[in-house]
Formats: sequence, C-alpha cells, structure tokens
Amino acid sequence: MAQFTVPQFIDFESKIVGPLTLKQFAFIALPALICFFLFFVLNIVVWILVAIVLLSVGATFAFIKIGGRPLYMVALYGLKFFWEPKLFLWRRPLVLHEAIAIPSVEHTRQNLKDIVPDFSKVGKLFQDLTTTKNPIPKREKTPPRKSIKEIQEQYQVLRRITGEREVARRIDYR
Repeated sequence: MAQFTVPQFIDFESKIVGPLTLKQFAFIALPALICFFLFFVLNIVVWILVAIVLLSVGATFAFIKIGGRPLYMVALYGLKFFWEPKLFLWRRPLVLHEAIAIPSVEHTRQNLKDIVPDFSKVGKLFQDLTTTKNPIPKREKTPPRKSIKEIQEQYQVLRRITGEREVARRIDYR
C-alpha cells in the first residue's frame, strides 16, 4: 500500500520575497510605490508626512495580527460590520389562498371508511400497553424476580477512611 505524506502546516504561507510572504510584500511595496510617485508631486515636508503615514499603515497591515488574524482581515470585517444593515426582520410570506370547494362531512366520512382500514384492535393494544400494570399474555414476558439474597450479593457496604459508610455495586470479573 502506498504511503503519502500529509501536510501538517496548511495555514502557513510560504516566503516568496526574502523573509516576506507575497501579501506582506504587496502591503509594503504598494505604499512605497505611491510614495515614490508623490515625491515628484508634493513638497518635501508634506511628502515626508504622507510617506510616514502610508508606510506605517502598510507595515501594520503587513505584520500585525489580532487574534491570529491579519490586521487587514480585521479591518475588512470591521468595514463589513459598519456597512451592512444590522436589523433583520422576519416577515410572514404572502400566500394567496384560492377558493376550494369543501365537501360535506358525511361525504368525507364515507370516503374515509372506504380508504382507512379498521385500527380499533391496534388502538386497544396500544392503550393496554400504556395503561395496564399486568403483562398482556403472549405479548410480554414477565421480568425474572430476584431474591433478596441475590440482590444483596450484588451490593456491598464499604467503609471509607473517614468512617463514612457507602453502598457500592460489587462487580466480579471472572
């Protein structure tokens, strides 16, 4: 029979770009690319402030995990929570009722007598099974009666270290 190795760490992402995964590299590279283009557009002081904010946001999304989940997933769940409605109302579906001709009671009884077999014996048996204390002959077996000596042999009185008495069931493994 052939043996196959089962992967153990399936939630582990492989390192593709140096010590970074592909997602981490994307979260670092995208703000760096934006900062590169903004360097040519903005004043140097404004560019430094924007670059610090963009790179720090990218680094936090790349490396910080909350509760074992990456920060970008937590942020997506938060946006989803604030964006979607929170009030769920159940409304009974509208059902249009059509007018149905109802047959008379006598007509219905006559049809049921033709279709349904006679269950009076089954009903009486069920009532006897649920209400009587005596066994129904040929249907139930009487439970075997045990003598008091046999019952006493099954249990044994033990005394604990503290002096308390306890009754325990005795089990012989023979």
